[in-house]
Amino acid sequence: MEHFINKIKSSLDLTSEAEEFLYSISKEKTISKGEVLIRQGQTVKKTYFVSDGCLRSFCTDKSGKEHTLQFAIKDWWISDFIAIYNNELAKLTVECIKESKVIEFNASKLNNIYAQFPEFEAFQRKNLEQHVVSLHKRILNQLQLTARERYDLFVEQYKDIEQYTPNYHIASYLGITQQSLSRIRVERAKN
Repeated sequence: MEHFINKIKSSLDLTSEAEEFLYSISKEKTISKGEVLIRQGQTVKKTYFVSDGCLRSFCTDKSGKEHTLQFAIKDWWISDFIAIYNNELAKLTVECIKESKVIEFNASKLNNIYAQFPEFEAFQRKNLEQHVVSLHKRILNQLQLTARERYDLFVEQYKDIEQYTPNYHIASYLGITQQSLSRIRVERAKN
């Protein structure tokens, strides 16, 4: 929690009352590999800040195929934001792929922080802007880049993730088959 508070303090003046409020609506947790935090079809009331480790969000289509939307590593947020903001059931599953430390927040209480502490609005707006930009880049990359170029960006963005992430998660994130991922790795190793 201290790392999270310091991260906020680097962006804004955090009053002791605001800090106390954050502590009151959050809980530090250690999540085991394979543990599911949100399951597709459930009501979503929590959002998570990753202090350490790695989680992923994914959906499962009608044929049972998984599609990875996001990997969340240190200092990233993860949840099913569609479900939270549209008051719908979860479209995504969020699971831990490496033992992780997270800060769990009650999403509605976190959203109410602006009424009590307006200074958070600029901080959260910046987080949302970064999230939107990240998603737009991901969509554009899927549309415009080759599988090899997407893989190169993935390796650059998620250093060391391949050590603990199954190949099918990475292939799913990149929108390719596991066989294509293997070919790309072989080609890349030759160069």
